Formats: sequence, structure tokens, C-alpha cells
Amino acid sequence: MADATRSGFVTFVGRPNVGKSTLMNALVGEKVAITSEKPQTTRRAIRGILNRPTGQLVVVDTPGIHKPRTLLGQRLNDLVEQVLGDVDVIAFCAPATEKVGPGDRRIAESLDGYPRAKKVAIVTKTDAASRDDIMERLIEVDALREDWAAVIPLSSLTGDQLDVLTDELLQLMPEGPPLYPEGVVTDESTEDRVAEIIREAALEGVRDELPHSIAVTVDEISRREDGDLTDVHASVVVERDSQKAIIIGHKGSRLRDVGARARAQIEPLVGTRVFLKLHVRVAKEWQRDPKQLGRLGF
Repeated sequence: MADATRSGFVTFVGRPNVGKSTLMNALVGEKVAITSEKPQTTRRAIRGILNRPTGQLVVVDTPGIHKPRTLLGQRLNDLVEQVLGDVDVIAFCAPATEKVGPGDRRIAESLDGYPRAKKVAIVTKTDAASRDDIMERLIEVDALREDWAAVIPLSSLTGDQLDVLTDELLQLMPEGPPLYPEGVVTDESTEDRVAEIIREAALEGVRDELPHSIAVTVDEISRREDGDLTDVHASVVVERDSQKAIIIGHKGSRLRDVGARARAQIEPLVGTRVFLKLHVRVAKEWQRDPKQLGRLGF
């Protein structure tokens, strides 16, 4: 008799910017989570789905765990807590390129609060580190907890060891049928994915204080009657007039760049050419205002 199939949920935890979203996209084989050099880019629990003959992994990408400075930050941390309580495996990530520090230790210790989940440690970004660094990191990470089911070094960029991680995670999942139909790579709606693509394009090249102030809402997506053009109307929401000026740029040049970059990624997603209309609006201090946060979906 063939081995029973396994399926379940895994989430990656770690400090912001250790490569969690990049790893998820590499595993799923399609871009479902946006990535950026800026920490705390991920704001929702995004699910990517990985199908193998032996089973199905549902990868939940979460915001990085950090000390919150705003109500938005607090809600993101609460979201992580909720996800961690529900998954079958928690995979802790630390980059090969940096020594393990107090932030890593704090997160590794906090996993005690989730006794139900099995724990795996991953050393990311091995393509950017020397062999000695990787060995040193593996030893440091291994020492963080006694209950790691596995410690795996890998590179999301080159794909090195990704299959090892996939096999290991599937082995740790409970037996059971797939949770999502075959061919589905994410449970994100098209609207959500479009909003995230626009936000990623808007994040590119902006100054450090701006990323957390940017939110995107999709007001309308509609396909024209002839079927080969889709209209997308979206709003880029910032907190202050000065930020609005930065996003729009000199004579609208920056907003045009954002639109062009976003459109190039939205077209393959919706399967037609796209007419993208972006509007920038100010919602004062929205990260601290419960009503505004609710309206923006947090």
C-alpha cells in the first residue's frame, strides 16, 4: 500500500527581513508574497500552497515579529500570535549572513508558548555567506532550542536545499487529504494580490520612514466588454501631505514609475492588458487610528 498523504500548515518566524517571504515564494514556485528590502513589509497572513505527490503544504507568511510602535504594529504582532497557535510546524529563520542576536533568542524562546507545533530551524541566505559562516550559524541556531526536529541551511535565491526542507516539512505534517484543490497556489483574492503588488512597487526606493505609512486599497477591477483590457482603480494611502508629494514625485514621475512596475506584474495575474489608475490620498495617522485601520483591512 502507498504511504498515506500528509497535509498541514507551516509558518516561518524570525526577525523582520530574514527572508521569510522570499522563502515562501521560492517554495510555492510563484510570487504570492511581496518582498522588499524594508523590514515589516508583510502585513497579512498570506497563504501559499505547495502540492507534492506525498502531500500538501500550506505555507502561512506572517509579518516579522518586532517591538510595536503603533496600533498597526500591535495588530501585526497579534496576527502572528494567532497564526502560531494554529499551525502544525513553526520554522524559525535566521540568516547565514548575521550572527544570532538577542532578537533571535527572544523569538526562539517565545516558541515555548506553542507546544502543539513541531519546530524546525532554517539558516537562510547561504548563497551570500562563506562555508565557515554557515557552519558557525548552524551551531548557534542549533543551540537556541533543544527540540528542533531539523536544522536546515538553504538558499531561496539559488534553490539550494529547498527540496530537503519540503521533504522534511511534509514528514512532520499530520496524515490527511489535501486542504486545497490542486492548482491553487494561494487563497489570496485577486484584489488583495493586486493591492500588494502596487504597495511593493510604491515601496521601491522610498525613504525609511515612509514604508509603514503606505497602504493600498483596490477600488475597482473590471474587464472591458471586448475582454482584452482590465481596468484597475486603486488608492495609495499615506499619512501626511509631505508623503503624498514624495509618492507622486516631480510632475507625477514617481507615481508613473510605480504604475508601470505594478502593471507589469498585474497583467500576468489577470491575464489581460491592464489600464491602471492610481490615486494618492492622505489618511492622517492611520496607523494609530482604530477606525482607519479597520477601513484599510487591519
